[in-house]
Amino acid sequence: MSNDTFSERLAYPKGLKGIIANESALSDVRGEEGRLLYLGYDIDDLVEMCCFEEVVYLLLNKRLPNREELEGIKKRLRSDRDLPQPILDFFKTATKSARPMSALRTAVSMLGMYDDRTKDAGQLKEIGLSLIAKVPVMVAYYYRLCQGLELPPVREDLSEAEHFLWLLKGEEPDQDEAHILEVAYILHADHGMNASTFAARVCIATLSDMYSAITAAIGTLKGPLHGGANEGVIEMLKEIGTEDRVDSYIEDKLARKEKIMGMGHRVYRAPRICDAWPSAFPPESGNPSGSACRNASRNLSGSARA
Repeated sequence: MSNDTFSERLAYPKGLKGIIANESALSDVRGEEGRLLYLGYDIDDLVEMCCFEEVVYLLLNKRLPNREELEGIKKRLRSDRDLPQPILDFFKTATKSARPMSALRTAVSMLGMYDDRTKDAGQLKEIGLSLIAKVPVMVAYYYRLCQGLELPPVREDLSEAEHFLWLLKGEEPDQDEAHILEVAYILHADHGMNASTFAARVCIATLSDMYSAITAAIGTLKGPLHGGANEGVIEMLKEIGTEDRVDSYIEDKLARKEKIMGMGHRVYRAPRICDAWPSAFPPESGNPSGSACRNASRNLSGSARA
């Protein structure tokens, strides 16, 4: 009688690599080419010619909006930024030592308790728009409370990127910074069946509500092997300290064969930088860190090609 185990008799991939869990027309991630498309539109073209609100409309409706529809979704998002008082109270009383993603995960879950639309499956898109409007407010407010700062009132005269900067800094948004954030918003709007999307779909497939699904997604995104890797970039920048240490820091990491956070990607394999980023850090912006990081990225990219 054979004593071989099931795993020895059946070869199977670990994790979800190569596993088709569903199909999506929203985004096409072409890792080997270093390309990302939303509904057939190249990400570089969207960054160059569209605002974030247009991309939101595209992903929700599978087409770009006309002028009237664009104004409509802008108004819809701007009118839904206020948070319920219990959410504000939670942020004010919650520990300020928690990771921001933990606070956001809990706040999104709480938010579902104050939205009666969760009982109507036909309201999923409206709830999604509400979350798009409210999540940046929650992130900025928790940050300011952790810094001991007052909470600026929400406004309806600013774009999504501009409004986040207003809440975060408590001053009129700098347009160069708003442009950088706008680019980042568009680049991160969708990315196929990644881990957090998969977690959200597993949750919503049980006919749970949108808030539960997004809570599951945030909990997944929090992990250091997913979105949490971004925290490693921030820690790396703190470790580098000043612009004059960028080259030596990177050379030392390469010599030690250690990871350089923010360089390399689980899916993207082609050495390519989005064409939008040079304009995001124009020389006149006075952002030496942005310029140094961009130049270092280009140098590494050139080395990879060679």
